[in-house]
Amino acid sequence: MKTKLATAALAVLATAGAASAEKTKFEYWYGLTGDLGNVVLETCNRFNASQDQYEAVCVGQDGYDKAVQNTIAAFRAGKHPTLLQSFDAGTADLMLSGQFYPVHQMMKDFNIEIDWANYFPGIANYYSSSKGDFVSMPFNSSTPVYYYNKEQFEKAGITEAPLTWEGMEAAFKALKASGQACSLAYAPSTWVDLEQFSMAHNVPVASKNNGYDGLDSELVFNTTKHVEHMENIQRWINEGYALVRTPVSGKSARDSFVEGECSVFFSSIADHNTVGKLKPTFAWDVQMIPVYEGTERHNTVVGGASLWVLAGKSDDEYKAAAAYLAFLATPESEEFWSTNTGYIPVTKAGFNALVEKGFYNNAPYKGREVALKSLTYTEPGPLTRGIRLGSFIQIRAEWQAEVEAALAGQKTMKEALDTAVARGNDHLKRFAQTYKGKSFP
Repeated sequence: MKTKLATAALAVLATAGAASAEKTKFEYWYGLTGDLGNVVLETCNRFNASQDQYEAVCVGQDGYDKAVQNTIAAFRAGKHPTLLQSFDAGTADLMLSGQFYPVHQMMKDFNIEIDWANYFPGIANYYSSSKGDFVSMPFNSSTPVYYYNKEQFEKAGITEAPLTWEGMEAAFKALKASGQACSLAYAPSTWVDLEQFSMAHNVPVASKNNGYDGLDSELVFNTTKHVEHMENIQRWINEGYALVRTPVSGKSARDSFVEGECSVFFSSIADHNTVGKLKPTFAWDVQMIPVYEGTERHNTVVGGASLWVLAGKSDDEYKAAAAYLAFLATPESEEFWSTNTGYIPVTKAGFNALVEKGFYNNAPYKGREVALKSLTYTEPGPLTRGIRLGSFIQIRAEWQAEVEAALAGQKTMKEALDTAVARGNDHLKRFAQTYKGKSFP
């Protein structure tokens, strides 16, 4: 694969015209911020330094939401970028917008060979059409894990990081009994608490196989195991095992964990690099998210973002973007990305290359392989290949607002989830009406 990509990339570069000293530029808008955003910028610098035909002009958009919103506004003015880093929640909307150049087709058009079967199924399924053709290029991929303070666990007599929620509750109680004031730093997250929880338990978020089988899907998460789980989280908070940590509280869940205030927090594996850089004064590790006893564990799904090639650009800009994507698809680039972030390799070849080098054997990278174990725990099925719902950004916001209201004591958790479903279904109906007669590619 490495040889094919390198040869193909060189072939693309050659077509730009060696006689011209001016590089062909293309804009790439990305949503990652902070340390991760800096690494995105470095991938652009590395690409620009690797050849003299093309230049990636990479512009941070201060968050995924803003990246999508700014791109929509730029489209109206005819000033949109060639490449957009869009998060998983925007996939369905972008698919039906039609304003993109399918990456599978673009690479074929420019004679760049990529072994698409080399991508992990849990990643490939999310960003592919019903025919298996990639519509966008997998890039920063993650899945959730929980981070735990090994020293506080040992003090509480906990010898193994729990893999069930019943075991986790027992751990919370043991931690409190050992003198730990906060067992769990909790930040409401639809991605962790709803979406990935549902995947691991093989229960639906919405009808029609989570939207894959039609635009007339409806949310159903107020009727599944998710309700009991959210009620348990609320109970753990009320019983003093967990503290809510959000921007409003003045401290993030990650900060509470790193400072030793709380023993556990849930987040993306991408946080693994950042936690290490913050240098906790204690030993720590990560584990797959738990499932309830009696549940057959299933795979979690990919989170993060992919790279979309947008419509309305010149062939020269597309050639440049294709060369950049070919550059990112090499094992060397995957190693750079995984080393400098907590994100997982998106291809089997990239992962195997790291394993052969002993990448996951020692700190600071040890533990990141847990995410791949979770993502590939089972082959993706109808309910565990992801979520294909329009207006999902708004649906996430409805869930967030209602759960926060329940945690504030304004309503019961069941009432909150019922309202989130009702409002979310209104969004789905409007989306279906907007794209009436259409279906996902």
